[in-house]
Amino acid sequence: MRFMADLVSRVRNEEEKIREGGGPKAIESQHAKGRLTARERIHLLVDPGSFFELGTYAAFGMYEDWGGAPSAGVITGLGRIHTRLVMIIANDATVKAGAFFPMTSKKVIRAQNIAIDNRVPTIYLVDSAGVFLPLQEDVFPDTDDFGRVFRNNAVMSAMGIPQIAAIMGMCVAGGGYLPVMCDHVLMTDGSGLFLAGPALVQAAIGQKYSADELGGAEMHAAISGTVDYREPNDEACVARIRAIVEKWGYRRQSPWDRRKPEEPALAAEEIYGIYDSSPARPYDMKEVLARVVDAGRFDEYKPEYGKTLICGYARIGGFAVGIVANQKLHAQQVDHEGHKRLEFGGVIYTESAEKAARFIMDCNQNLIPLVFFHDVNGFMVGRDAEWSGIIKAGAKMVNAVSNSVVPKITVIVGGSFGAGHYAMCGKAYDPRFVFAWPSAKYAVMSGDSAAGTLVEIKLKQLERSGKKLSDEEKRELYESVKHTYDEQSDPRYGAARLWIDRIIDPVETRDAIAQALEAAALNPDVPEFKVGVLQT
Repeated sequence: MRFMADLVSRVRNEEEKIREGGGPKAIESQHAKGRLTARERIHLLVDPGSFFELGTYAAFGMYEDWGGAPSAGVITGLGRIHTRLVMIIANDATVKAGAFFPMTSKKVIRAQNIAIDNRVPTIYLVDSAGVFLPLQEDVFPDTDDFGRVFRNNAVMSAMGIPQIAAIMGMCVAGGGYLPVMCDHVLMTDGSGLFLAGPALVQAAIGQKYSADELGGAEMHAAISGTVDYREPNDEACVARIRAIVEKWGYRRQSPWDRRKPEEPALAAEEIYGIYDSSPARPYDMKEVLARVVDAGRFDEYKPEYGKTLICGYARIGGFAVGIVANQKLHAQQVDHEGHKRLEFGGVIYTESAEKAARFIMDCNQNLIPLVFFHDVNGFMVGRDAEWSGIIKAGAKMVNAVSNSVVPKITVIVGGSFGAGHYAMCGKAYDPRFVFAWPSAKYAVMSGDSAAGTLVEIKLKQLERSGKKLSDEEKRELYESVKHTYDEQSDPRYGAARLWIDRIIDPVETRDAIAQALEAAALNPDVPEFKVGVLQT
């Protein structure tokens, strides 16, 4: 229990620091311009207590040579405006004047992709100096870089996803296209919108104009006609956004079944005492699920078969869901010849993969969203596993996950290693959201396994060249490799690179999933479910 509490406390403290953005001096500078900070703007914009931040850890530990970029200099998340769910993307001008680092672009694109997948209306609060020029080569050209943001603006508009942009500071160069490609454009006095600022215009064509003459709010409201609403300050601008959203009509709802939510039968706080990361003390994943699902009701699918994967139906926040979860308890299994064998918890065997594949297809057939709980070491290996067709069964499960058309939500509880990560709907398999507990581990293999493997390879290489390592050198090599793998498998490392949307307190698991399902419910379109050729 103490182990998890300490991890949660560390995350909370780090997030508090991240939320300071560029620090007190930068916040003071923003206020001196008569502007609110990005977080102050969001606080005014959303209904009280409704903001669900995503990507807080983006760029964590990165760009240290440039003084860091807390939260990648942009704040994203889901919030409610007059009870309507929206995606919010707000440049944080206290971090390098809101300039776009490589991870800034990726974070904005991730938020847009969530909005696209779930048809979530999107609000942009623009206050950015444009591309961070020292790193332009990693910001500018690719499909997950700066230009993709504007492409997504156009695609979202064509899909009928409402977009509102408020220019509440600088909006320069290519970044100027973002607000103008939205449905509504607002601008505050003192802000600037131009492809080239005064200095660049003078250098390029010799003309001298002030920032207001080139691209001030008055000019764009009265002369170019680019902005729809000119507002005197941030507070008035935010009030106008709320007034616009409040008048939106309602669109067709999704087919996912929802009833009145019921609280779990058991206290979520008890998860702290249930979860255990030690292989020597396997825990029962069903005990975790009992503290997440509505009223503790769980209709388990094939409970006596493939016991290292738990599959079943439940409700979370009133929504019907299909759950696929790794069971960490060891289990007895009888094979086709009547022989008993012990199956290790957290390992996917042939029977469990086949069960999960069938269950996932059933959920798609019956329009039931899927929730995956990861604590997986990988697929079983060895002669018996290969003879049983483990690769075939694993391919069947991966196929079913890949071709799923219902919303998929992933929660990484403990380990999420190798092909087990893929089969359990890892980031590459289009989950609508990826959440992780602070105890999560996210890599090809664990640090211990990687260190043992790489040290063995290194020893053989040295032996072939006639060299030998002392026991001390072997230990140092092992510890070095293990340290690197442990660092890279930390959920904060994954969240910094947006492999994880949010690190959550285990107590918040139910609420996070319910938020994700609320977003998914905005998209009524469900493609036809097809799996192609399945190995049998």
